[in-house]
Amino acid sequence: MCKPKVGVYALTSCYGCQLKLATVSKILEISEAVSFESFYMLSSASTMAPDVEVAFVEGSVSTEKDLEELHEIRKHSKILVALGACSVNGGVQSWAEGDKKVSDLHATVYGTSKIDAAPLQATPISKHVKVDYYLPGCPPEEDEILYFISAFLFGTFPEPKDFPVCSECRMAGNPCILIERGEPCLGPVTTAGCKARCISHDVPCIGCRGPVPHNTSWFDSLASVFKAKGMSRESVRARMRIFGAHEPNLEGHLDKIYGGTK
Repeated sequence: MCKPKVGVYALTSCYGCQLKLATVSKILEISEAVSFESFYMLSSASTMAPDVEVAFVEGSVSTEKDLEELHEIRKHSKILVALGACSVNGGVQSWAEGDKKVSDLHATVYGTSKIDAAPLQATPISKHVKVDYYLPGCPPEEDEILYFISAFLFGTFPEPKDFPVCSECRMAGNPCILIERGEPCLGPVTTAGCKARCISHDVPCIGCRGPVPHNTSWFDSLASVFKAKGMSRESVRARMRIFGAHEPNLEGHLDKIYGGTK
């Protein structure tokens, strides 16, 4: 039986998404169904970009080396999946996009020390190559990982979630910590799939699964609620940019609610 060839690659990241994939409960069964051609978390003998049917790529493009590797991965992959928050949305390391120079950020972290990899402003991989599917999360949920792999094995495709964490929170029966307590919860504009885990533990959503796709994010409505709760534009902007700095409509929505003043 011919097994689909799969590659799992990492750019700049914490490797948490690879670790999550390597530790899903059915990883041994998956290993019998597919051929992992490259997966550093499972084998140090892996190479960067052999030809594969499906490539899972975690991490953001944060160095020139990342960019070179990403182009090689794309060239050798029939299907490319952005794996996790850094790959899908740039991750927390991209929060300074458009606000601070990468040279200043580099100097803040490394001072005058020299490192081998020339730094770039952290960006999602879709800024540089065609991405076929997006698997969000920090890290992605196990059931979603299994769904993606199953879909590819059956020769179909995984459908994205286009509804927010807020709906999962309602179904979980949680009290609304935004309305009832005035907490800066981003559940209404964040892509669902986590089953409102943080909110169910009384922690406001910080949006780690990224903005709801298809340009259906209601940032202006949520910003309006935040403003009514007495939150400043800068505090709202800072919170929405933790995982949403690359959301193209964010600044426009904030301008609409706060009158275009930063």
